[in-house]
Amino acid sequence: MIVKTSDFYFEIPNRLIAQDPAPDRGSARMMILNRESGQIQEAHINNLSHYIEPRTVVVLNDTRVRKARLYGTTKKTGGRVEFLLLEEQQPGLWKTLVSKAKKQKPGKAFIFPGSVDGTIIKASENFRYLKFDPPIDNAYLESHGHMPLPPYIKREDNQEDQKRYQTIYARYLGSAAAPTAGLHITEGILKSLKDSGNTVVTITLHVGVGTFLPIRSRNIEEHTMHEEKYCIPEQTARAVNRALHGGRRILAVGTTVVRALESSVKDNRLLPGKRITDIFIYPGYRFRIVSQLLTNFHTPASTLLVLVSAFAGRERILSAYGEAVRKGYRFFSYGDAMLIR
Repeated sequence: MIVKTSDFYFEIPNRLIAQDPAPDRGSARMMILNRESGQIQEAHINNLSHYIEPRTVVVLNDTRVRKARLYGTTKKTGGRVEFLLLEEQQPGLWKTLVSKAKKQKPGKAFIFPGSVDGTIIKASENFRYLKFDPPIDNAYLESHGHMPLPPYIKREDNQEDQKRYQTIYARYLGSAAAPTAGLHITEGILKSLKDSGNTVVTITLHVGVGTFLPIRSRNIEEHTMHEEKYCIPEQTARAVNRALHGGRRILAVGTTVVRALESSVKDNRLLPGKRITDIFIYPGYRFRIVSQLLTNFHTPASTLLVLVSAFAGRERILSAYGEAVRKGYRFFSYGDAMLIR
């Protein structure tokens, strides 16, 4: 069966695209979707533990967002150009996304804050490879970089974003975007999950360019997925495997956790270790680890929407999204939550 990208399109009013975080972390609404029946309930993220079966294993992504947005001034014209730094290829050489990409050709030179020079040395369809002189590091980005808010947030980042576009349990620096389902989680929510008899563990997946690149192929199967680095600790693998053996449930907090867990299965066991995944999960995929998913409301025709459609069914997801629009839920990174169980 051919699955078309256009099958995952929906209309979203601009007023529902969250431009700022909720007033307080943990104050978001939460839609609950039964993936078997399609039944919908309305709840609140603070009550997450009420809707999770005791002894569930809850898996978080503890990646930390790098201040990866950097503005350069073109040496020739003085124009301002925005770069999103994705990954350091070698000292001083970064793989980037760049604004006005067609104009940014190899040899073009820039000056960055702190009197750092930058030159594009290579270009591909989606990326530009930028060489810094002298090489920059995370300390430089912490001083001169900006939080990499997604393009549908139509404002500059501010001081509040440095805290709110980061999970409270963020630990390992390396992401070019936040694992946004985790932005809802507070210390109180974590405590209530543990007090209810659940086990909370972590993986680390550094969120990469796939968050920003749309599906350009007409048919889903023709899309080439991005690669992301991840690590599954021994402790997490043991907890998940004990739960699987005991018939207990696994709750993934975010699609990044789904990608990591579902990429590391062998003989119905979760394998620990560091790996790279390019898994593309679309309808027809058989989930082997994840049985529940806490996520946000995703952009139309995106790989994330396709993933949650594989988990709950395309028609159920689009019907739930239609209900979310009618009831004024906030969408995307700073928006409300959805629990699929």
